[in-house]
Parts: sequence; structure tokens; C-alpha cells
Amino acid sequence: MKNILCFGDSNTYGLIPGTNMRYPFGVRWTSILSRELGFEDYHIAEEGLCGRTTIFDDPLREGRCGVKLLPAILETHAPLDYTIIMLGTNDCKTIYNSSAEIIGKGIERLIRQVKTYSAKSEILIISPIHLGQEIWKYDKEFSDRSIEISKGLSSVYREISIKEKVHFLDASEFAGPGDADREHLDENGHKALANEVLKKIIS
Repeated sequence: MKNILCFGDSNTYGLIPGTNMRYPFGVRWTSILSRELGFEDYHIAEEGLCGRTTIFDDPLREGRCGVKLLPAILETHAPLDYTIIMLGTNDCKTIYNSSAEIIGKGIERLIRQVKTYSAKSEILIISPIHLGQEIWKYDKEFSDRSIEISKGLSSVYREISIKEKVHFLDASEFAGPGDADREHLDENGHKALANEVLKKIIS
């Protein structure tokens, strides 16, 4: 059996746009992977957490800093055949005053942690979907600048993937946020993301 870790934020958790509820198994993209790959041959570890960042500590919620949590999670689910990382959206919040390049540095740290704690694991980094227009009307932690930062992540992540010799996927090429909150994947977005991830895993 092959083990795959999916490490991300609310769009890996499967938060339903405009609510505080979670899509059920079979709807969120991580669980679609489970169904399509087959339960007897693959185990998908769904490690999505709302508000998770790459390197920043959230002053309002504990346990959101990715680099502080990933090593333990890697050991928990060892041995891993594949590690998928999709983070960066929450790093775009105004409170962190960050940039696409700094967020990319966070992704690089996460990649190095995987290489250290799970050296045999293949790695796929996914640049997240873009934040939607007027996001601040739905989530006041974001601003106009947050949208522009989110749009800059794909080119930064792509360069990192080449440098670090890991797999890359740009979620914004085939999915976007739901109209209910301009931030989270809707059901169609989860299906589209799952299909593209599947192509990477079984290629």
C-alpha cells in the first residue's frame, strides 16, 4: 500500500464556501483521491487545517504555522511515498505583511523538511487558487494587495519546483474560489483539483 500525505489549509480540509462546515468524504479533493486510487492500494492522510500558513504564527489561533507542525506529521504518517503541499493563501493576509517571494521561502523550508524527515517521498507542491475580487467583503483579514500576492504565487512556486527538483501544479489554471466567499473551492473546484492531482500521481 502506498501512503500519500496531503498537507494544506482550509482548501485541503474541505471548508464549504461561506460556512464553517466541511464537505463530506467523497466531495473534498483529498477524499476523491482515496476513492479513485482505491482504498486497498493507497492510503490518503488528509492533513488540512483552516488558517494554516507556511511559516507565520497566527496571533488569533494556535497551531497554524506549517513548519512547526510538518515534521511531526511526517513522522506520524511514515513511511510516505508522496507528500503534497498546498499552502500560501493564509500567508497573503494583511496581518503578515508578506510577499509572494517570502511565502515561497516558506514553501522551500517545508520542502526541505520533507527531504529531511521523509527522504524517499516524492513531493508535489501546489500553488493555490487565486483569491477572488473584493475578498475583503467576505473575509476582512484580506485586502486588495492579498489578491495580487495570491496571483504571484504560481510563478514563484514554479521556479522553486525546478530548483528543488519536485513536482508542481498550479491550481489556479483549472479551479477558482466559490462565489459564496471568494476564497474556498466549491464542489466543482474540488473535482477539478482532484483530477489534476491524480494525473500527477499516476503519471
